Amino acid sequence: MINRVLIRLKVVQIVYAYYKNSGKSMKAAEDEVFFSLSKAYDLYNHLLLLMVGITHYEADRISFLSMKVRPTESDRNPNLKFVNNRFIAQLEKNEQLCKFSEKSKLNWVDNSDLLRRILDQIVASDIYKEYMASEISSYEEDKELWRKLYKAFIFENEELDALLEDQSLYWNDDKSIIDTFVVKTIKRFEEENGAAQQLLPEYKDVADMDFAAKLFRATVANAEEYRGMMSGCSKNWDMQRLAFMDVVIMQAAIAEIMTFEDIPLSVTLNEYVEIAKHYSTVKSGSFVNGLLDSITKKLRQEGKINK
Repeated sequence: MINRVLIRLKVVQIVYAYYKNSGKSMKAAEDEVFFSLSKAYDLYNHLLLLMVGITHYEADRISFLSMKVRPTESDRNPNLKFVNNRFIAQLEKNEQLCKFSEKSKLNWVDNSDLLRRILDQIVASDIYKEYMASEISSYEEDKELWRKLYKAFIFENEELDALLEDQSLYWNDDKSIIDTFVVKTIKRFEEENGAAQQLLPEYKDVADMDFAAKLFRATVANAEEYRGMMSGCSKNWDMQRLAFMDVVIMQAAIAEIMTFEDIPLSVTLNEYVEIAKHYSTVKSGSFVNGLLDSITKKLRQEGKINK
């Protein structure tokens, strides 16, 4: 699940923090990279559990309404299609997710206000109304419902984002990336797999773990050399006046260009320009793009890279 887009972002964040907190050793900072990535995987599991939490909240609400002093006909005979959703029933029993929940102790029980507000939005939506009114009843329909609901009400949910940031500082910038993995997971579920359905692995392979370690080490160990490249190519810019985040982003980008011959140059440049756009100043994207372009041209001329 942890891909190189997320690894690049985490390396930039931890390198930035490493320089701001001069008391931390390089080894401790490298450990922080991997701990931060493990927290991203926790968020993935936590967001899967959110769908189960919302369903449980609705089941509890239906049960409460049925016990009113004067229940209505709909209170006595509710439509249980939503709470009996087969995809959610399978997700709730998923062996990997159950192990995560038991070990981490993370759940949504104490966030009933958030669950209620998300559920109210869901119930008021056309997505929900069409599903509940449909005479079709299938596992695929149940799964498709939650793909649509997740994209409509959990993607870009400011209240949820704020809550997650309060729960963990490591989740501050992760959710938009992790959301895409949750939706991918919903699509991958198959009814016949039952509780043994495989979730996305923490890492696709050992190569991605090696990528994280090598990228971090090269970024820090060769800082003086890389900043010299920046200074030499920034003709009209005073390095002391550059946004420090821009310096760190370019430092990591040069480390990747110099260390990983198999990664296309265009991929590296695009990834770090996007990080600059989202995590530095308004003008950082174009500035980082221009300076990295100058640096790579010089590296080619000097025969230091062949891509």
